[in-house]
Amino acid sequence: MSAPRTARAIARAELTRAILDLAGEQLAEVGPAALSVRRIARDLEMASSAVYRYFPSRDALLTALIVEGYDDLGARAEAADAAVERSRHDLRWRAIAHAVRDWAREQPHRYALLYGSPVPGYAAPQDTVTPATRITALLLAVVRDAEQAGVRPRGALPVPAAERAAVQPVATMLTPHLGEEMTVRGLGAWATLFGHVSLELFGHMHRGVLDYDAHFAHVVDQLAADLGLG
Repeated sequence: MSAPRTARAIARAELTRAILDLAGEQLAEVGPAALSVRRIARDLEMASSAVYRYFPSRDALLTALIVEGYDDLGARAEAADAAVERSRHDLRWRAIAHAVRDWAREQPHRYALLYGSPVPGYAAPQDTVTPATRITALLLAVVRDAEQAGVRPRGALPVPAAERAAVQPVATMLTPHLGEEMTVRGLGAWATLFGHVSLELFGHMHRGVLDYDAHFAHVVDQLAADLGLG
């Protein structure tokens, strides 16, 4: 059994949560570039120096928000995937894709932090890499499971040596590894999926697509068909 939490630890956790919640509200209002630790301190009736004891810089606070965002999105998609029969790769792909879009539409400011324009002056540290690959690994796991079940993509181009070298980290992300053709197809489908979500959220499809629910559903099904998941 774990040791009981002290009152100090509980108070620290609660204040950390309050700081992150206020930072999230700022994201929705002014975007990540204008995130202000001073404003958070004022809202909490604290000195800025006190907030910096929890997050030593604005970048540290941004990193915490980014990691939390990736983990929240990953958890939503994993739950959607877990609710589907393992052998129905097409339905798993569909469930994950729609979970991503639903999360993004519910929290566009958090999606923009993860997949929008880079924040000026901010460089994401290594801490963000594992959470960032969580959703990618989930999508590729569906593709890998289909490949293990005997699925092969139709009409795939030969994978040249340069491309094999380029995608090697992705091909070996999972165990068992993905084959070269399915890695390339899976990466393309992943990019297309998030590209469509981004186009919708950032307004680039305005009046170009009249029914985005219907359009997105068809895109997701087409990607599943292209991967041979159906």
